Amino acid sequence: MSINDVIEAWNEADPAAIHPTREVSEDAYRASGKAQAELLAAVLPDGCRVIDFGCGDGRVAIPLRQAGYDVTGADGSQAMLDRLAERDPGMPWVLSDGLDLAAVISKKADAVVSLAVLIHHSYEAGEAIIEGLRAAVRVNGLLVLDWPVSGEPTEGGSWISVTTWSREQQEAICKRVGLKRLDTDLPWPVFRAVKAGG
Repeated sequence: MSINDVIEAWNEADPAAIHPTREVSEDAYRASGKAQAELLAAVLPDGCRVIDFGCGDGRVAIPLRQAGYDVTGADGSQAMLDRLAERDPGMPWVLSDGLDLAAVISKKADAVVSLAVLIHHSYEAGEAIIEGLRAAVRVNGLLVLDWPVSGEPTEGGSWISVTTWSREQQEAICKRVGLKRLDTDLPWPVFRAVKAGG
């Protein structure tokens, strides 16, 4: 499936089916976003400029903004961005497939957060997206990527049956684009943006 196929699927997605907690209730959906924003606050510098790539309707972006971060939502799906604008009319947003993120934001971000995005893409598309996200972050900035490694449990201890990368594939991409994996307690890998090839 191409990047455009994934974007089209999200454009057509039923809002009630875009996250498992929404099947429980709208309150559970919002609470899950708030809980993830609180986890992210453990590594993001106070008030920093954050791009939430794959922000959808703002499940995580809105509580991050409410916590005092300078958040811009970014998504390839205009339908999702329209829903974000309905929920938080004041939040800035950009339409981006990830590849062009650096070009569509006004200046490099302190951090890019991308949760539940890479698992929907092929290895090749995921690698290209990661390169685009890295280009949008300043050196020494952070990337929080829901970037699963083959055979490792995901958040909540479940095993995924979607696209995963080997540890060697991740390390090769990190070296090529300039990412250094940090040791954190978050359920997602956290990377520092460094000089490529190092």
